[in-house]
Amino acid sequence: MLPTPTAPLMGSGAAGLAIDAQSLTALKRQAKDAPQEATRKAATQFEALFMGMLLKSMRETLPGSDPLSSESAKTYTGMLDTQLSQKLADKGLGLADMIVKHLERSQSKTPTAEISPASAAATTAGGVSPSAATPVAGTPQDFVTRMRSQAQEAARTLGVPADFIVGQAALETGWGKHEIKGADGTNSRNLFGIKAGGNWAGKTVDVLTTEYINGVPRKLVDKFRAYDSYADAFRDYAKLIGGSARYVAATQAGQDAGTFARRLAAGGYATDPRYADKLTRVIQHTQQMRANA
Repeated sequence: MLPTPTAPLMGSGAAGLAIDAQSLTALKRQAKDAPQEATRKAATQFEALFMGMLLKSMRETLPGSDPLSSESAKTYTGMLDTQLSQKLADKGLGLADMIVKHLERSQSKTPTAEISPASAAATTAGGVSPSAATPVAGTPQDFVTRMRSQAQEAARTLGVPADFIVGQAALETGWGKHEIKGADGTNSRNLFGIKAGGNWAGKTVDVLTTEYINGVPRKLVDKFRAYDSYADAFRDYAKLIGGSARYVAATQAGQDAGTFARRLAAGGYATDPRYADKLTRVIQHTQQMRANA
């Protein structure tokens, strides 16, 4: 005789599976009131679902000649597996802890996209995010005001409008709200998502980023350059763009933001196939804000 489950299938355990409508509603409410606790519960549920898939996969490898392998018996066994997976997740196998740590890191440094600020980590040949002794915060106008004066030197070096450079920094950092940080929380001040290649002798930070390989987004961990100041970041950007034959055409775009963005993307600055369109919109938004200031 098959054993009898000792607890309800749905909503059992500390977290309660989200496939239970009542538990899902409670989790949504908690996400608003206590987001950190909700993250932990969601991660625990994911671990439970993963364990359930693992148990199901293991059972499917068993021979099908068992006389008890009727459809009703399979359903009953599935119920037991679901209960077992929830209990295992409640005790913790380590997967939920890894998920929570990853989400916390991502929330602190992954850029968000809107009509203007696109994701740096997900779009560039470098990564994302600025950082500063005094973090840039507030509105996009605040970011433009703070960064434009520091972009002037790089603009003169490259012969392009300062708005183009500020716009690209805005795209890469979500208007300064998403900063690349090291594992110890140290700010990189990397405004343009520039990677640390073999010829880079300065400081670096390791970052989980998204690269497009044959048009398909892939998560990768890469090294990015770190700077002592924003001014250093602008100077290094000017050195990179001005010293590479790939980007000469971009520096000759004149006042046309679209041409600058397309030529920069064509030179290989970013792997995101939509990078040129995103950059054009951000630059135009930057120009509009300055005109209205």
